[in-house]
Amino acid sequence: MRNRWLALVAVALGTFMTYLDNNVVNVALPSIQRDLQLSISGLEWIASSYILVFAGLLLVGGRLADVFGMRGMFFAGLGIFTVASVAAGLAGSQEVLIGARALQGVGAALLTPTALALLTELFPDPRERGAAVGIWGAVGALALAIGPLTGGYLSQHASWGWIFLINAPIGLATAILGALTLPAGRRSRNRSLDLPGLLTSALTLFALTFALIEGESRGWTSGVILGAFALAAFAAIGFVVIELRTEHPMVDLAFFRLRVFSGGLATMGLWAFGVFGIYFFTAIFLQNVLGFSPTEAGSAFIPMALLMAVMATLAPRLEARFGAGRTVAAGMALMAAGVGGLASVGEGSGYTDLLPWFAIFGLGGGLLVPLNNVVLGALPQARAGIASGMLNVSREVFGLLGITILGAILSNRQNAASGAPLHRFLQGYEFSLVVAASLVALGVPIALVALRRLRTPEAPAIAEREPELQSA
Repeated sequence: MRNRWLALVAVALGTFMTYLDNNVVNVALPSIQRDLQLSISGLEWIASSYILVFAGLLLVGGRLADVFGMRGMFFAGLGIFTVASVAAGLAGSQEVLIGARALQGVGAALLTPTALALLTELFPDPRERGAAVGIWGAVGALALAIGPLTGGYLSQHASWGWIFLINAPIGLATAILGALTLPAGRRSRNRSLDLPGLLTSALTLFALTFALIEGESRGWTSGVILGAFALAAFAAIGFVVIELRTEHPMVDLAFFRLRVFSGGLATMGLWAFGVFGIYFFTAIFLQNVLGFSPTEAGSAFIPMALLMAVMATLAPRLEARFGAGRTVAAGMALMAAGVGGLASVGEGSGYTDLLPWFAIFGLGGGLLVPLNNVVLGALPQARAGIASGMLNVSREVFGLLGITILGAILSNRQNAASGAPLHRFLQGYEFSLVVAASLVALGVPIALVALRRLRTPEAPAIAEREPELQSA
């Protein structure tokens, strides 16, 4: 096989681009609004159109990778994402920019699940794969830090268009490196796409993501939002019925009987709940309470993300020694402690009071990397794409839930408090962090139970029910 470690660089760069775009735009929105004379609605859709399409098509992207081959889907997603990034960077109107952002979401939905699934093909040896997933996770953690900083710096010192145009050279370098190093890959012998399953899964995720994004601005009891939740529920029921009845389902629902798979997805969701929520609302705290500029607020997260990246590379060694369950549980416990510590930082505090808790949170976040490898390893190789898609769906949906639920708690607590506006905001912020810490802490017993050493070969048992997967 060609140089697998150079192929890992290509896979990591592709992931880096999509993760970066998840959070690079927010701090540049004021500059975009001034230049394009945007309405508030247009501004919101520039931020949300990418996430809406990305989350809605993740399962579709994972299934297409399983059916048509990972290499082809990787380059398809990379090409769409890079071209859309150039279109976004050169956009001269809100319509073009929103459309380009949605097209970026299409590319990311093909690229992201495929990138993680490729690691199972590049590194069949579990120990090597653990190290590779650690490096891949470290690159993702760096994107969390570099995104806000890059967006703030480029919009402040150059032009907001460069936050998108910077993807062009990265995408070109990734394509060249991938063409030289990625293996041809294998296609599943089961070429059934399960179109009804693809459509109902996408409709479920589109409707749910739309409701979570728009609920605060439109009102949670408005007809549009209630209708979106109802549509998501009906589409989800339809998806389950279809998957139970079809001969070749895109998602075999028997997979969820595997505690390592279902428990791993739940733990990943709780991780995302904490990470997305803390990044979002602590960025507001840094600017509204400590008076940081957007660039300074983005820079404030760098120590935490660097620690997360370092621990991501060390986590596979800890997993080999202590087991996935205890390693991931320790990570969730550290994250919960970090979030709880942030809740104790009140009025009159400074950045140095936050930094120790940022560090604890970063150390814990990096220990979650083995979770990716464990969940992927629970399913047959021919289902690596859909397994990766499920992991990413769990991360995106629970991340949005973190922002939504914590935002609602913060607002309600803030409205109920009395005193100066700053005091009221802190009351809501601190209480929302206590709730977040409690929910993240739920990941500790889940990880200990779900990821403990398997006594029976659960995944192979399911693989035996699908002989065409083993021979693919």
